[in-house]
Amino acid sequence: MELHHKNHHQTYVNSYNTALEQLQEAQATNNIAAQIALKPLINFHGGGHLNHSLFWENLAPKSAGGGEPPSGALAKAIDETFGSLENLQGQVNTALAGIQGSGWAWLVQDKQTGNLSVKTYANQDPVVGQFKPLLGIDAWEHAYYLQYQNRKAEYFKAIWEVINWKAAEKRFS
Repeated sequence: MELHHKNHHQTYVNSYNTALEQLQEAQATNNIAAQIALKPLINFHGGGHLNHSLFWENLAPKSAGGGEPPSGALAKAIDETFGSLENLQGQVNTALAGIQGSGWAWLVQDKQTGNLSVKTYANQDPVVGQFKPLLGIDAWEHAYYLQYQNRKAEYFKAIWEVINWKAAEKRFS
């Protein structure tokens, strides 16, 4: 995860900052075509930064509470929606395994209804709009390949041992 954080996440930050500078220049010169052309870069690199920032908050070593099950209102909502934490984990792992190429699986909350659901997003598309991200798991190869090689299902199973539910609980409330 150190390489993931230090290199991959930093690249998203640097590239997002570059795209923003280019956008400001395009806006200053009223270059509409350039502004439109920059949108995919801003979404990808800005999304990469946003997704990873949330991802790091969702991880903790066992000594700091990683892997401890959620409690309170979030635990109740998970039980009501999915039947149990284990059912939620199974649904998330199934969603992760179904991602073709790169992407993320998220436990999200509908901002209007308050309902929980599992959503997948391709590449670095961030959770925005109708849904609030509570917990995200990175399914990009860079998240697991050094430790798990092509055994991504093992990574999906193991990551639950370091999930920091306190961060998800904070976003939920």
